[in-house]
Amino acid sequence: MKEEILKALESIRPFLQADNGDIELVEVTEEGIVKVKLLGECKDCPLSAMTLRAGIERLMMNQVPGVRRIEAVK
Repeated sequence: MKEEILKALESIRPFLQADNGDIELVEVTEEGIVKVKLLGECKDCPLSAMTLRAGIERLMMNQVPGVRRIEAVK
């Protein structure tokens, strides 16, 4: 599952980088929780929670079976 998650993150990365941000995979739990770290401008953006839920989580859950939730860590 980790390789599929990394692939999905690569498809998202250009959109984040266009706004001077990025994303890094931190951990994938056995329960299907994907922990990521938002970087650059995404780290402190007031819309990062929306980006995480409506964009990244939705795409991840559609592309990678077994993913239940995305969480941002500091």
